[in-house]
Amino acid sequence: MQVKIVNKSKHSLPEYATALSAGMDLRANIDEPVTLRPLQRSLIPTGIYIQLPEGYEAQIRPRSGLAVKYGISIVNSPGTIDADYRGEIRVILVNLSSEDFIVNDGERICQMVIAQHAKVGWEQVDDLDETKRGTGGFGHTGQH
Repeated sequence: MQVKIVNKSKHSLPEYATALSAGMDLRANIDEPVTLRPLQRSLIPTGIYIQLPEGYEAQIRPRSGLAVKYGISIVNSPGTIDADYRGEIRVILVNLSSEDFIVNDGERICQMVIAQHAKVGWEQVDDLDETKRGTGGFGHTGQH
């Protein structure tokens, strides 16, 4: 699939790290380093703008390496970029560690996965079909 993209950053276009990667890395596009203190969050610009086709979204997800090594995640994970959004992709990073973390220009800060989604229409009814699970929620099976 071809997707229109505007790159106002100082960096190359988002790309897949390997041939079978589902997500593309996005990079911070900042003029000076941003220090995230413990439990602090910051909106980090990427300089990337995209135009997705109808029926698709871009999901913004944390990078596992930043998460495990430094406790860096995304507050609204996964973030959703709708097909009609035309603004800059910016990422809400959060520092879940007990130490400061410095975000540098060009650093890979998240992954972006393009995904197809369905639109639903509601059919209001008085009852739902019965299932074996029924109303069982979190931990309902008693298994670990």
